[in-house]
Amino acid sequence: MRILTWHVHAAWSTAFVNGGHEYLVPVLPDRGPYGRGRPRTYPWPASAREITPEQLRHEHVDVAVLQRPEEEELARAWLGRRVPLVYVEHNTPRGDVPYTRHPMADRDDVTIVHVTHFNELFWDCGGTRTTVIEHGVPTPTARWSGELPRLAVVSNEPVRRGRVTGTDLLPRFAAVAPVDIFGIGVSGLRLANVTPHEDPPQPQMHAALAQRRVYLHLTRWTSLGLSLIEAMLMGCPVVVLDTTEASRAVGPGAGVLSTNVAELIEGARFYLTDEQAAAAAGAAAAAYASARFGVARFLADWDRLLQSVVETAATTGPPVTASITPSATGARTAAVGEEAATAVASSGTGVAS
Repeated sequence: MRILTWHVHAAWSTAFVNGGHEYLVPVLPDRGPYGRGRPRTYPWPASAREITPEQLRHEHVDVAVLQRPEEEELARAWLGRRVPLVYVEHNTPRGDVPYTRHPMADRDDVTIVHVTHFNELFWDCGGTRTTVIEHGVPTPTARWSGELPRLAVVSNEPVRRGRVTGTDLLPRFAAVAPVDIFGIGVSGLRLANVTPHEDPPQPQMHAALAQRRVYLHLTRWTSLGLSLIEAMLMGCPVVVLDTTEASRAVGPGAGVLSTNVAELIEGARFYLTDEQAAAAAGAAAAAYASARFGVARFLADWDRLLQSVVETAATTGPPVTASITPSATGARTAAVGEEAATAVASSGTGVAS
């Protein structure tokens, strides 16, 4: 299968492009937001190849996997035709939650794939078909050692995003132990006892995280930080603000999960002083994350969905943009056919609803 997909979220895409398909990744001369091509700091297989808009017009494409509303028009313009559409919604809704309307709401020519059940619950997608395919995360090669009694955070744009990323909470943890923060846009952070590490290569960042005693996840409003899952896969004990999907992502015994910041601070202090307890929590975190967020399960779920979408398009003809009348409840059966819904559900990672 040939899949048109943009490089938007590198961590998610790194798992997605490791399926058994050919992935066409748009590239523009400036490598801007709609033509980044392949990433520089993530390892992608050769089956994910860069392609220009001019080249796309002469390529066969089975399905377009969109991640931003603007990509639908770009796909149509660059391909010169319509193809079956799947829209991946990575984000929690903003604005008038829980009444926020999804940009693809009330469409009968697209399937919306949410990455968490929380997102599917809170976005108003009207009558558009929806399903949930939870993250699949490659296991990093680094393994937790925790020899440094420091706290680690991964956060992008913590200065600009502020309370969303929990930046305002960092000083309270920095009063307990030194905090190392890794990510994009962290260099402008000026907080006592907080050391920024600007956008390191992924393997280097993983190695550094594994040396820190505790991983902190303090984001108030996010789908689910993939760095949290990576930290658990490496065996890091985690201290997590219990918002959005966190309660489903963090397994029993993996660390401390609470909306009470004082409890989180005490949890961090406990693991900093008891390395044996930290190791036990990290082992529980790794076992749970490995079972829940495996790449094989993720790719199998995607294969079933994509196959169903392509087969449905083949029997119904070329897709035509169309709106549907919202039902009284704003809901509709979520899978692309009953068989697809059952297949996705059987993986234990979420079904359409």
